[in-house]
Amino acid sequence: MAMPSADSKRLLIVDGHAYAYRAFHAIRQLSSPTGSPTNAIYGFIKMLGKLRARLEPSHAAVIWDGGLAAERVVEHPEYKSQRPPMPPDLEQQIDGIVNYLESAGVTSLCRDGVEADDWIASVTRSASSQLPVVIASSDKDFMQLVSPRVGLVNPSDKLEKVWAAEDVKAKTGVEPGQIIDWLALIGDSVDNIPGVPGVGPKTATALLQRFGSVDGVYSHLPEVAGDKLRASLESARDLVAKNRRLIQLRDEQPDLTLDEMRLRSPKVDRLRELYAGWGFRSMLAELESKSLTQAALL
Repeated sequence: MAMPSADSKRLLIVDGHAYAYRAFHAIRQLSSPTGSPTNAIYGFIKMLGKLRARLEPSHAAVIWDGGLAAERVVEHPEYKSQRPPMPPDLEQQIDGIVNYLESAGVTSLCRDGVEADDWIASVTRSASSQLPVVIASSDKDFMQLVSPRVGLVNPSDKLEKVWAAEDVKAKTGVEPGQIIDWLALIGDSVDNIPGVPGVGPKTATALLQRFGSVDGVYSHLPEVAGDKLRASLESARDLVAKNRRLIQLRDEQPDLTLDEMRLRSPKVDRLRELYAGWGFRSMLAELESKSLTQAALL
């Protein structure tokens, strides 16, 4: 996906918890004058600022996990069950990040029982018909959404590029439209979804390149080379079907209008209070400098 021109509109959607965790682990020690941890808040603000400077979005939303989708847990009780609880020092900073977003004029969204991935998929589906969308997340599930109108920014990508379909294919060997089937075959350890025994990324890619889809694989199972692989695929037929249902993002979540995600003017006085309370002197100085510059232009 080519970087949009500076005068065009685009929506930036940020996977809130993914970026909060990354900020928390990137900066190990930082606290406010009162001793409260602020490393995740500081890192999140810097990371979001870098994204906004690069992409110059006209609209933005940070979407947070509101819990696990009940339907997935019913079908697969082990779904994400291996994940440890959020570190207490991070948990107590989430409200601070949300307060920052509200003060900075950035929409922040969370709804009980709605996974961020699903809501991001829903917002992307709705908004991409009106303007380009860039999703910021390291979650490989989002590769299934990449299209000429939807790009993906991975914070782990040192090249800092907006991924398009060709980048997904370069990474996985399959097209974005095949990602659900690819993950259904190999599983997803991050979400505690087991794959087909003996089928790794290279084997899954080869199968999908030859047969096109999971349905194609099973329709031509006798043509799959290797007795052991054929037997493994046959015994995992129900598992693969279940995995597809678990991995496919559900885009029937509550819609948002573009106006609800339009970037708003920051509340400078409130930001000043937050930065001072957290002890973010450099951010406070930058805020004051911008305020003086804007005042001089009036």
